[in-house]
Amino acid sequence: MASPILVVVAILIKLDSKGPIFYSSKRVGTGFKIFDMYKFRTMRTDADKMLASMAAHNMYNKPTAEKPVDERCEICQLANTECQRPLFMDQKQICETLHQQEQKAKAMFSKFKEDPRVTRLGKILRNTSIDELPQLYNILRGDMSFVGNRPLPLYEAEKLTVIGYNRRFAAPAGLTGLWQVMKRGKASVSDQERIQLDVLYAKSYSFRTDMLILLKTLKAVWQKENV
Repeated sequence: MASPILVVVAILIKLDSKGPIFYSSKRVGTGFKIFDMYKFRTMRTDADKMLASMAAHNMYNKPTAEKPVDERCEICQLANTECQRPLFMDQKQICETLHQQEQKAKAMFSKFKEDPRVTRLGKILRNTSIDELPQLYNILRGDMSFVGNRPLPLYEAEKLTVIGYNRRFAAPAGLTGLWQVMKRGKASVSDQERIQLDVLYAKSYSFRTDMLILLKTLKAVWQKENV
């Protein structure tokens, strides 16, 4: 049923910009299974190389506190003692407590508003979610379900495993899910809200819940925000 749309979009992508029609990336799904997830290409071919330079514009970024002049944590400063939790990285001693605080302050997901890497046609495909249609192939292969938590890139999945939010990987990996119908495209959403929605779905998903999410998805795909 979707094949006529797939063919038309494939032709438009080739006419719009240079590069392949499809984009694939390694994703982590149910039970930490790693697979190749497919999408229509909506970005420039050098998009991955540009990601590091765009970190400051991440929608999930948190306000960063100024780095203290004293290299000790607050506890050691109040006790007026040497660092009680020394950690050696790159042949340099740092405070393990301060290091952990810095790691927690870093955003766990990456998403950008008015992303400069997105092509002209890519904006339309993303706002209508047509770019996600090739994932029907992933569903046929058994990599994903229609409803579930979004499969994450390896670097994002690793962060969630480290900090103890691995419960979200107990749920199916899905084309759409609870986060998409409740918070998708909203600039005010935080990474913690997204994680909590994923964990909530993993705890309570059922056939009835999935049917409700599918119905709400019909409205959610027509978002106005360019993210």
